[in-house]
Amino acid sequence: MKKLLKNIFVRNWGLKLFSFILALVLWFSIIPEEKLSFEQTLTVPLELHNKPSWMEIVERPPSTVEVTIKAPNRLYDLITPDSVRARLELSNASLEQTEYPLTMSMISLPQGAEVVQIFPSQVVMRMEQTREVLLDVEASLVGQLPDHLELVRVEVIPTQVSVSGPESRVKETDRVRTNPIDLSSLTGSIEMEADFILPNSDLRLSSLDTHLKVRIIISEKTEEDTVAPKKKINPL
Repeated sequence: MKKLLKNIFVRNWGLKLFSFILALVLWFSIIPEEKLSFEQTLTVPLELHNKPSWMEIVERPPSTVEVTIKAPNRLYDLITPDSVRARLELSNASLEQTEYPLTMSMISLPQGAEVVQIFPSQVVMRMEQTREVLLDVEASLVGQLPDHLELVRVEVIPTQVSVSGPESRVKETDRVRTNPIDLSSLTGSIEMEADFILPNSDLRLSSLDTHLKVRIIISEKTEEDTVAPKKKINPL
């Protein structure tokens, strides 16, 4: 038995090895390609790159797109939403352009994989020119002081800030306000830090300095102020 097995594996081993390799080549050439690869559709982020600094996006495209990918089976574990990206290049964008095609070259993939389809095939995005204006800053006061106190003045530092955003949404008549300050909780003059509240969410401060101070000057009412005036009675 041992001699028989030895003859099977040892005799003419070179010819047998050649036959085995030839069989593998024939097997791979006969098996359809789809049996050696897979297709998968992923929802991946749509990244916007190199938008001109003088332009503002006023109508954004979808944040994700669907990409159908074909790849060898050996890459199955590598094809994930983390490894695939859709990159929309905006360096040559113009204010007149509103439709942006998505092409296969915009998709980053592991080497060896290929894009079969992208959905949608194009996205809609609208942009405007950036506009910068100087707006007044105003303290937002709520509530009332206790009866024995009176408000002398309110100082805001700085009194104006530079704001920028899409041209159609920046208005010189707008005002920047502070977060609400409750007067009913105050017992005397105070200086505090506050936050900027912009007129709308499409605007931003042009400066990186976001410090805002509010100084509220309060005084005690005099006795004359607290005493109600007597009613004048006309003689008969």
